[in-house]
Amino acid sequence: MSTLIFQISGVWFLSILAGFPLFASMGLAAFAFVALADLSASIVPQKMAQAMNAFPIVAAPLFILMGSILGAAKITDRIVAFATSVIGWLRGGYAHASILTSMIFAGMVGSAVADAAGSGAIEIRAMKKAGYRPETAAAITAAAATIGPIIPPSLPMVIYGVTADVSIGRLFIGGVIPGILMGLSLMVMVMLIAKRQGFRKEKFAGFREIGRTFISGFFALMTPPLILGGMFTGIFTPTEAAAVACLYALFLGFFVYRTLEVKQLGPILVETVETTGLVMVLVMAAGALGWCMSISRVPQTLTPLIVATIKDPLVFLLVCNLILLLVGCFMEALAAMLILIPILVPAAHSFGIDPVQFGIIMILNLILGTIHPPIGVVLFVVTRIANVSFETMSKAILPWIVPLLVVLAAITLWPPLTTWLPNLVMGK
Repeated sequence: MSTLIFQISGVWFLSILAGFPLFASMGLAAFAFVALADLSASIVPQKMAQAMNAFPIVAAPLFILMGSILGAAKITDRIVAFATSVIGWLRGGYAHASILTSMIFAGMVGSAVADAAGSGAIEIRAMKKAGYRPETAAAITAAAATIGPIIPPSLPMVIYGVTADVSIGRLFIGGVIPGILMGLSLMVMVMLIAKRQGFRKEKFAGFREIGRTFISGFFALMTPPLILGGMFTGIFTPTEAAAVACLYALFLGFFVYRTLEVKQLGPILVETVETTGLVMVLVMAAGALGWCMSISRVPQTLTPLIVATIKDPLVFLLVCNLILLLVGCFMEALAAMLILIPILVPAAHSFGIDPVQFGIIMILNLILGTIHPPIGVVLFVVTRIANVSFETMSKAILPWIVPLLVVLAAITLWPPLTTWLPNLVMGK
């Protein structure tokens, strides 16, 4: 079997070098496996279909749809106004408000790219108007956008939960504290550089303005409590929460704020289908390739080897951090998860590492790749919004990665940061 694995790995990498999309290269590798193993080719489409046969994965397109609805309804403007009135009076207030907005927005869309695209234009424009350098404004927005997949709901957590057979509800709850810590760490960074970069200190708008912006954005601000509260109390599952959130977003757009029109539903659905298609085809191809790896006993062979070589759980986590950070720089996060979960999760289980802690560590590592060159999807988004070069952005983002790495180190070294809240809410 080892010879067979080397052969299909060769097919996989050669197809990537030839320019095939990642899902196509994984599919070709799976077909190469069944052909070389003298198995029926019909197994591959069967395993692809089987990978989709999971109720929790229905949450993925629903959360994508909700994000598209919220963006089209321009609900972000009200959230930015509220965040600015609450924290904008501090030195570097617009930067603080940008981070707070991302924390609130994270509780709605669960995607770093959606966060950067949805609120980025307003945040960057406000910071540039206040005298911030364009690359600094864009770097703050990009760094804050990484909170999106950590604070629930989270599309990567749904994919991880389905693939690794981990409770999505526990993952969602486990991401709350790390997400808040990410926001606070970025705010500390703003405080440290505020004077040096000449960030202005704005006048306090007053409690009346806070009340006005809160009332104006009240129903939008209630989206995260609605989603989390329903799951915490057991009223609905994470998958059902996604459906409720979509209906609530439509209610806000059509009846509360009246910023959504029926003619916009077509483009919203098309955008959702396109994004969902990209995610699902990766899941299907990875499911087939994962089956090939499983019957080839790759995880069963590598897991004892990793455990015997490393032996210490903390060293294993540190090695995983280095591997995941490196992979995240060159591969899209969801694709990397689907490839690495069958290999790393069994090893983590052998070390007695909580699957919720390991899942959040994996997701945070890979999401950091979205703000780091050469892939840096979020960097490309904010670069276009701020109208700065990608090379300039690549340098400007580096200091803002540091506080996020501090949070990553904290959740690696102290498991209760990710496990205490799920155990409290859902029991051990």
